Amino acid sequence: MIPLVLILGAVGFRALGALGVRRFATWPAAAAHAMAVMLVLTASAHFVPASVTVMPNHADMVRMVPPFLPYADALVYGTGVLELLGAAGLVITATRKPAGYALAALFVGLLPANIHAAVAHVPFAGGEATPLWQRIPEQILYLAVALWVARAATTKAPVREEARV
Repeated sequence: MIPLVLILGAVGFRALGALGVRRFATWPAAAAHAMAVMLVLTASAHFVPASVTVMPNHADMVRMVPPFLPYADALVYGTGVLELLGAAGLVITATRKPAGYALAALFVGLLPANIHAAVAHVPFAGGEATPLWQRIPEQILYLAVALWVARAATTKAPVREEARV
């Protein structure tokens, strides 16, 4: 479901760009905003109480943390905050490049938790565990989009044309 948010979001934002919304005039800009939406959704699960069962919650995320990592509870809150900061960084044009690279590093760092969750059959939102054959390609997709967005981002402020009198 979450990869669909990214893919359909990018297509939707790019369609707005084709209709004249300059913020979404390029595929990388549309993808950056779609990834920001996706990250807000995924980050929310880091803070949802365990009593909520209609979506992934904090307890689900804590169970994903490999046992060799200490302070699983704090790690889940911390990665949720990092995802929210990354989402904000992608939306702000001036910070898109560093945000994309930081998110790529975060996605690599989260890979052990995703592997552990699949191998240990950690259930998500009361349902079945997501299989490894699905988790790895999803992580690769997120990593690739983050790097693409970062590489396409400009570090210079756009030059505005002077108004003619």
